[in-house]
Formats: sequence, structure tokens, C-alpha cells
Amino acid sequence: MPMLTPLHQKKSAQIVLGLLTGIAFGFLLQKGGVTEYSVIVNQLLLVDFTVMKLMLSAVMVAMLGLHIMKYYGYVQLHPAEGTIGANVIGGLIFGVGFALLGYCPGTVAGAVGTGALDALFGGMAGLVIGTGIFADLYPRLKTGILKKGPFPSVTVQEFLHLPVGIVIVFMEVAMIAFLVLLQYLGH
Repeated sequence: MPMLTPLHQKKSAQIVLGLLTGIAFGFLLQKGGVTEYSVIVNQLLLVDFTVMKLMLSAVMVAMLGLHIMKYYGYVQLHPAEGTIGANVIGGLIFGVGFALLGYCPGTVAGAVGTGALDALFGGMAGLVIGTGIFADLYPRLKTGILKKGPFPSVTVQEFLHLPVGIVIVFMEVAMIAFLVLLQYLGH
């Protein structure tokens, strides 16, 4: 029996774990400087790449960590099928909110935690209102635009027909090289 299986039956433990993980994530976002409006806007203007560096580092750690946990049987990966329509609509909603306010959902929550009133009144209010509007429209969208252009749940290693270890090593080396390049260019 995998180590985390007992957690699946304990909803209160899942909530506590989720809360603690969220607090840690917010703390790390704040320490990384990406809860500051100017850092986000400068990323969008392609002047300051702090956000990209932080998120790319997080992807590298998560990719390696998840595959190590999978190897030892602690997690199972469940790639999801998707659609072009859902990705376009989601990307537009995310992008418009990001461009208008200068925060993404994670950084807006972190900024609220630091006392940023623009994040509280603009960002959190926008999240709640946007979620409400989307929930109201969802019954009509799920049978229309969100179903357009389906694509299968194919992982990178399945797509490339390569062993997962080779893909991880290649991706990690490529991301490190990109981070070094950004640093070299002074970003």
C-alpha cells in the first residue's frame, strides 16, 4: 500500500495539508519577490525575468520530485485530456486578469498576505466575481466552445517515444541552460 493512501480517506488531513502547502507556497512567492506589482509588470514588459526564473525553478524541482515520488510509489500521475477551446478560453481569462491587474491568482493571494490593498480589492474581488461569472456560464460553455478541438492525454515522453529518465535529464539540462542564459544576458 503506497505511503499516502491513508491520506485519501481523511478529508480534514487533506484540508490541513492543502492549507500548509498554500502557506508555504505564498511564503516562497513573497520571498522570491514575485508578489510585488512592479516585478509582475516588468515581467510582462520583458524587462525583469524574476517571475520566469522562479517559476522555471519550481517546475524543475517539481518535475524531479514528482518522478522520484512516482518511482517509489508515493504518487500516481494522471495526465488529463484537454481541448483547444478550453485552453484558449482559460488562457484569455487568465491573460486579461493578469494584464489588467498585474497579478496571477497565486501572486495575488501572496500580495494580499503582504497587505497590498490593490491585490485585495482588485485581485481577490476579481477572482470571486470572475469565478461566479464562469460558474454561471459553464453549463452553456461545457457543451460548446470548451469541447472544441479535443486532444489526448499524451505526456512528453510518450509523444517523443523516449524513456522518462532521458526526457527528465534533457528537460532539466535545457531549463538550467535557459536560466544561465537569462543570467548571462543580465535579466
